[in-house]
Amino acid sequence: MTKRFLSLLAAVMIAATLFVSCASADWTMYVYTDNGRTLNVRTDPMGGKNIIGRLEFGSPVSVRMTMANGWACIDYGGDVAYVQSRFLVSSKPSRKPVTPSTPSTVPAAPANTTSALNSMNAEFRTAVKVAPFTVIARPSRASGWVNLRWAPTTEAERIATCPQGKELTVLAQTNSWYQVQDPVTGMIGFIMQKFVSRY
Repeated sequence: MTKRFLSLLAAVMIAATLFVSCASADWTMYVYTDNGRTLNVRTDPMGGKNIIGRLEFGSPVSVRMTMANGWACIDYGGDVAYVQSRFLVSSKPSRKPVTPSTPSTVPAAPANTTSALNSMNAEFRTAVKVAPFTVIARPSRASGWVNLRWAPTTEAERIATCPQGKELTVLAQTNSWYQVQDPVTGMIGFIMQKFVSRY
């Protein structure tokens, strides 16, 4: 179990490096928790025993980027850290919520993550930032679609589907994947290179 956790932690740290390298200028957001309590700051974008601090309700947060899996990469005391992006708002809240609500739980990591981690690790080691360019989705069948995933492995959760001809902006690339952004929705994820063509 410890070995699996360390592998998962290593993969996430490598993932974080790519996300940070692709980040644009920081922007300020503010902590807004449903129950008015503090927001946990973590060393990597996942739940567990990785809390390194807490931010008070209404605190300003310097955000480097929001990620497709529901986390935000932030500056925390000069270091990179992560918080759940659903607890950040663009304007400073005037007061705490009147009615507390039950805190949401963080879903547990899948039990069998070894192959996904190995695949993701291998891809992230080859990651490079590129000058943005446009690609078009080219599914294997004209009537089909291409999956957009939150990490560069086919075992990562699908976050969207891209139909034939969908335009995407490439931000970074690995051996087999592109990190892309949907210019319409702003969503960022990974798509296999073999299912897109350069515009």
